[in-house]
Amino acid sequence: MPTLQALEDALVDLIRTAVVELPPDVVNRLQEAYDQEDDPVPRMQLHAILDNIALAKETNTPLCQDTGVPLFYVTRSQSLSLPLESTLKNAIERATERVPLRPNAVDPLSRHNPGTNTGPHMPHITYAVHDKPYTEITMMPKGAGSENMSVLRMLTPSQGVAGIKEAVLDAVVSAGGKPCPPTIVGVGIGGSADIATSLAKHALLRPLGTDNPDERLAALEGELTEALNETGIGPMGLGGKTTVLGVHAEMAACHTASHPVAINLQCWAARRATICLYDDGRIEYV
Repeated sequence: MPTLQALEDALVDLIRTAVVELPPDVVNRLQEAYDQEDDPVPRMQLHAILDNIALAKETNTPLCQDTGVPLFYVTRSQSLSLPLESTLKNAIERATERVPLRPNAVDPLSRHNPGTNTGPHMPHITYAVHDKPYTEITMMPKGAGSENMSVLRMLTPSQGVAGIKEAVLDAVVSAGGKPCPPTIVGVGIGGSADIATSLAKHALLRPLGTDNPDERLAALEGELTEALNETGIGPMGLGGKTTVLGVHAEMAACHTASHPVAINLQCWAARRATICLYDDGRIEYV
């Protein structure tokens, strides 16, 4: 295992990378959208987005003023013994000051802002465990503009796949330009209300251009992507060919009397970064 200080330093670097640089799959898809657009207004918006991405990387500064709330997805090695929760908290506090991050995390009742991006259940950590010799940590900063457009629909089983499509279309059309499109649409199907919502957000971690292993979900993703891009909402809601960069869906088994569907939108600044902590002490970016 790495030392505690090495882990904390690596997490600060991970946070900086997550808010400064977009993953290549997102940048490539935005470039494709720009190349395909022939309307001057959305083309200008996509050009500004691509310039913004390049400038953020060049100057090592956050690419959006909303640096989000810190969400972490951790797949633990069974050998990990370091105090991960407290180390993540320390790393967020350091990164808030040094990157810097905008202090976004507030008390939901008093609205008091401690200025550290920490508080109850924040940073938020979603855990899984595997039997491999490393722990994988992914950070996804989640901004409010896209998060505020989240939708949970408790459909009836009789609404079926058609109901899923209708729910996703309604959510994206109702959101319009508010979530800073072109967006990535995460869809969680089944489980219970909380499971569907969690699946919708987790779906946003899958790189654009990768196939869903379930052929039924892959077909649904393709149909929804095509339909949503025909809405004409376009970049920043100003019209154009690209309203969504992609639709990603995940599902869980659900009660026979239940049919939950959750939709979680991610803005064009679809930020995420991952490191692996190897049991032998190495720390590597994925």
